[in-house]
Parts: sequence; C-alpha cells; structure tokens
Amino acid sequence: MRTIFHLDMDAFFVSVEEVFDPSLKGQPVVVGGRPDQRGVVSAASYAARKFGVHSAMPLRTAHQRCPQAIFLDGHPHRYREYSGKVFEILQEYSPQVEMASIDEAYLDMTGTERLHGPPLKAAHALHEAVKTRTQLNCSIGVSTSRMVSKVASDQAKPNGVLWVLPGMEARFLAPLEVRQIPGVGKVTEKALHDLGLHRVGDLARLEESFLKERFGQWGLALAGKARGLDAGAWFDGEIGAGEAPKSMSHEHTFDVDTADAGVLDTTLARLSEMVGRRLREQDLFARTVQLKLRYQDFSTITRARTLDCATQLDTDLLEEARRLFRKNWKAGRPVRLLGVQASSLEAAPGQMSLLEDEKSRRWSKALEAADRLRDRYGESAVSLGSAVGGSFRQRTHENPAGLPGKGPKTEPRP
Repeated sequence: MRTIFHLDMDAFFVSVEEVFDPSLKGQPVVVGGRPDQRGVVSAASYAARKFGVHSAMPLRTAHQRCPQAIFLDGHPHRYREYSGKVFEILQEYSPQVEMASIDEAYLDMTGTERLHGPPLKAAHALHEAVKTRTQLNCSIGVSTSRMVSKVASDQAKPNGVLWVLPGMEARFLAPLEVRQIPGVGKVTEKALHDLGLHRVGDLARLEESFLKERFGQWGLALAGKARGLDAGAWFDGEIGAGEAPKSMSHEHTFDVDTADAGVLDTTLARLSEMVGRRLREQDLFARTVQLKLRYQDFSTITRARTLDCATQLDTDLLEEARRLFRKNWKAGRPVRLLGVQASSLEAAPGQMSLLEDEKSRRWSKALEAADRLRDRYGESAVSLGSAVGGSFRQRTHENPAGLPGKGPKTEPRP
C-alpha cells in the first residue's frame, strides 16, 4: 500500500513577503504588479480573497474588487530561496520528492514508517518542521494516490493536515464538486453539469464506457479519478519521474503598446535569454524557434522556423527571433505582446562544424556562468548587451527558472 504526501504552501508568495514585512499580516495583499498594469494576480492573501480576488485575475479587476489592497511586484529571488528551504526539508523525509511547482510537492512516503512513524505522525512532524524552519504555513494531504492527496491538501487549507484512510478514497471524494478534481476546468465542468453531474460521486456511479463515449480518453481518466486513482496524463507517472517538457516559452505584455523598434528588439533579446536559461536548466536543445506577435487590436500572429542544428544558446535563439520579427512586423504598428518559444526539444545539439562547435562551447561556458550569477543574485544580475534596456519586470509565477528539484529529466550527456 502506497503512502503519498502532497504538501502545498499556504498563500506562498504573500507569506514570504510577510516574513520580510510583518506589517502585511492580516492585510489584503496582492502580488503580481501594480493595479494600473496589464498583468495578472500571481497570489492573493486570504484577506484579499474574501473580496473575490484570486490568482490569474487581471490586476485592474483585482483593484476594482479590493481597492484597499496592498499591491506588490513581488520578489522572485526570495520565493526561489524559500522554495529551496522547503525542498531541503522534504528530502529529509523521503528520497522520492517531486516539486510540482515553486510552492507544492509530492513525497512518496511508502516504507518510511520505521524512520518517521505512521503517516499522520510523519505528516504532523513535516508540517511543524516547515513552520519552524521557514516561518511559513503549509497544508498536507495524505492518501494512497497523488490525486487524492492533492485534493486532500486543498481541503486541509489553511495550515492543516488531512489523511484519507486507505479504502476511503471514493467516499472522501463523493460529496465534493466535480471541479475539485485536478484537471477539470470551466469547460469540462460545464459539460459535466449539462449531463446532470455536479458531485464526484455522480461521476463515480457512471459506466466508464459512457464517459469514454462522451469525453474520449479524458473520460476514462475522469472515471479513474472519481474512484480515487492516479489516472490521466500527469498523474500516470511515478513521483520524480516527470517527462521532459515539449516546449519552453516566455512572453511579455507591454504596459503601453509600443512601436519603438529599439524597445521591441531589447524585449526580444530578454525573452530569448529567459528561454535559453530554461533550456540549459533542463539540459535540452531546441530545433524550432517560434515568435508570437500581438498587435494593439489583439490580432495575433505566430511564425516559426526550424534550425539546421538544435541549440540552447541565447544568441542563436535571438538571431532567429529577430529574423522572424523583422520579416513579420509591420513597422510603425504598435505591439501589445511579444513572445519567444523553443520547441522540438532534443537531448543533444547534433552535428556542427569544428569552428561552430568551438564557438558554441565558448558561449555555453559564458552563459552557464551567467546562469550561476542569476541563481545567486536574481534574474536581472547579468544580461546580453542587446537585452540591456529590455529588463522588464519578470512576472512572478509558479514555475520560475532556478527552481530546486526541477533539473534535467533526460539522461546527462557524456
């Protein structure tokens, strides 16, 4: 019988801010930017949530709902630091730890009872260790599956521990609304409601064949989840054995639409840096570079080019992004958003000439040194010369570069 923990930090970004500024405690706080910006809420304190503010909400909407809130840009380097502290604690409890994001993790605690005691005792000990060593609260769900443990940690919020006993998974899930199932978004929720399915128990009573007919393979995954099983896509894998990403991208929405060629070019350079850093972090190389360009009227175009040789160098990514941009931008037309994506990811760069190989090695060493400086001093510590002036505030989000426990998924190259 497996024992799986899901640990979720409570209002993580806000809680870290409170460590450095205790006067924020109990206040409606929004992390993500200023209320006059085009960005979205990255996190909201529980006091702000009472006014209907939630993550991914436009900052301007959040301000309308809670004008008295304290709006903060956030400090991504602090969040990575505290995520690292949590990761160190988790490794003391299990050798199998998977950081699902900057503020949540799964632990396979199967077979650790002799060391940490029964599941509930171990969960409370972990809960207390996190609080003592980081000054932050967390919630922990315990069960025989990752899916149920994730739901349990959400039900335990804030600052609680919930153990779903073996054999009680379906009974625990039955009264919950279908949107509590991980992966069920607004579209699926509406489709289920249209069928008269409002609770997980309603879903569990249906035949798998009916759900498959209505929703395909996703229907089979829903049937399994309703019974408390790890089913479908991400939940199918073992803890710590996540698949390599299919693509990596970064984009930036300008606070004011711009047709300034210099600003657009430096933004492309900064975005290329951010994507290159992600590639090196995962030890992957991109064969395809894609540009995303959104104009003032929201019309959006995407253009991609496949490279002769896969790369993880900022300079190569920027060269291709610039080529695509110059070919597709209508000069003088204001731009609202730019994005750079790397895809067709490979574990090796492929064959290149001796001169190109030597040039690539030099750039790789320089960029790896730059990455180490960013890990230590923050993402703006060092930048390509062409990206100077494009140092826009990086959005605070759950999966930043430099996240502990999120290294390469591929076999290391010799």
